[in-house]
Parts: sequence; structure tokens; C-alpha cells
Amino acid sequence: MKIADVETPALLIDLDRAEANMKRAQDYADAHDLPLRPHIKTHRLPRFAKAQITLGARGITCQKLGEAEVMADAGIADILVTYNILGTAKLDRLADLHARIRIAVVADNAPVIEGYQARFDDPDHPLGVMVECDTGAGRNGVQTPEEALVLARMIDAAPGLRFLGLMTYPPRDDRVGARLAGMKEAIEADGIAVREISSGGSPGLYSAHETAGITEYRPGTYIYSDRMQVAAGLGTLEDCALSVLATVVSRPTAERAVLDAGSKALAADLSALPGHGHVMGHPDAVLTGLSEEHAVVDISACKDFPAIGEKVRIVPNHACVVTNLFDSARMIRGSGVEETVRIAARGCSQ
Repeated sequence: MKIADVETPALLIDLDRAEANMKRAQDYADAHDLPLRPHIKTHRLPRFAKAQITLGARGITCQKLGEAEVMADAGIADILVTYNILGTAKLDRLADLHARIRIAVVADNAPVIEGYQARFDDPDHPLGVMVECDTGAGRNGVQTPEEALVLARMIDAAPGLRFLGLMTYPPRDDRVGARLAGMKEAIEADGIAVREISSGGSPGLYSAHETAGITEYRPGTYIYSDRMQVAAGLGTLEDCALSVLATVVSRPTAERAVLDAGSKALAADLSALPGHGHVMGHPDAVLTGLSEEHAVVDISACKDFPAIGEKVRIVPNHACVVTNLFDSARMIRGSGVEETVRIAARGCSQ
């Protein structure tokens, strides 16, 4: 099948670009002796998780248990879940995963650790737990070395748990290393070993080695990239592997076109670049607005733009959200479709 024959809106993944992005990242990590643990939130596909491991990644990262279950069922055996896990049902699911693969988790508060303590009590098969640290991103994470030490002590004292170290989702800030070092120092001064320091985030991928002390890095979006990543300095639009194929369904005025890919196909995330996406081959077109099924394009600055019935490809602002909007993706090389793949971990938000 040719791309031009695909019904729209459709999710397209350029295999040449995705493979180049994976290799570039792994080559960088190998050159700096920095193990990768890629986050699957962007591709949500076991085939790419396996490809990342084959290239040299030590394992994968998942945000939710549902994602981890899909990946474990596909044969991935080393997973870090970077989200607080609470409640009996989720802890039962975590225990099932712990019984069959190497899985580790995080915590940034005492109630989460108390839940782990109550569910996992086997000192011969302890659950690995990392303390999540806020190093400036303003999301989850303990705020001070003292708070990190309190949680490390709780984990270390529990027979069924094993304290692994620290985890952070960092801002692009040169103080991250110092913040992590302060937390590590406080914990190790208490006699508790900090074996791992896990950091992540695609915008800072190619400077990750500059943060002293980290023992693994968890990039996610790098495999596809998107306009947000380009705006943050991660490559160019030519590196973006994910696009949405759309059809021009209306040209109401000489300055406006409408596509059949609205917020249900492109998501509504904004970036530092103008509009809701980049129309490939038409850099002067601006996606000015989205409703559920319509994308409005300002074509006033374009010398030409496709006619009604013709198709365009759009690089979205945020690839991760867009992947989760589609049941399947068309894997492409050049102008041809190699295969259609179900998005296995789509919707796994629990």
C-alpha cells in the first residue's frame, strides 16, 4: 500500500527515522558509559521496546502498571514503573508482575511505602524501590535531603523491600546534579547505600552525561520526536518520525483550509512554535485551531496548498499524546506502508 491510499486521519511512523533516532541515542549513551532505560510512553509498542533493548538499553520505563503488564506479556523482563502505586487492586497487580519479571517502583511519600511494606514481605525476593526526588521540575518528589533520608530509612527497614536509590524527572537546570548529590550524601551518611540514580527526559538527552552521579537515563519522546522536542533543541523536524496523515476536506476561503484531523487525532497541546502542528512540505501553513474533527489551517502565506481531497502529513506538537489517540499505526518507509501495527499499550492509564 502507498501512503496516498491510506484512509485518514491515520498515524504514520517513519521506520527509517525512528531507527536512526534509537541508534543515535544508544551510540551517545555507549560513548559516555551511561545506561539507557527508555520510557515506552511515546511508542507504546513492544516491538520498539525490544528494539531499544537489542540496541543496548538495560530495560524499559513505564509510567503505569497497565503499560508494564503489556510489556511483560510481550517478554520484556526488566521494568521500572515511575509512578506512586496505591490501593489493594494495584498492589495485587504489582505483586503479579514482581513474581514473573524484575520490576522496580518509586515512592515520594510514606503512605505509598507503607502500602509496599504491607504487600511485600519476602526478604528472599524483595521489591526494589527508589525515592523520587523533585530536582526543580515541580511535579512529584521529595523536596529536601532530610525527606529523602526518612523514606530511604523506611524502605531499608522493610524486610520485603530493597532500597535501590534515587529517581528524578529533571528540569533543564545545571543545579540538578547538586540537588541529587545532596540527597545521596544525606542517605549514605546514615549508612544506606544509594546504588542507582535514575534521571530522564528527552530534551536533556544529549547532555545527560554532564550531570554527575546519574547511573541511568530514561528518555522517551526521542524515538519519534515532535515539535515540542524540536523547540527544546532535540534535533530538527527532519528527525520527527511520527506524523498524522489528513485530508483537505474544505477550502472555505482563499486563506483557509480545513483538514479531517482535529483534536481527536492531533491532541490540543501547544508548543513554543506557533500552531497545533507542522504541515510537512508547507512550512508557511499554520494550524490555527482544532475542534474535535476539524483542523483549521491558515494558508494565507502559502504559495500553494493541496486542493480538496488531497492529503497532507502533520508533525504534531506532542507525539506521546497523539500515539494514545489511535488504535493502530502504519509503519512506513519512503512512500510505502510496510505494515499496520496495533498500539498494544494504548489507553493503559491504570
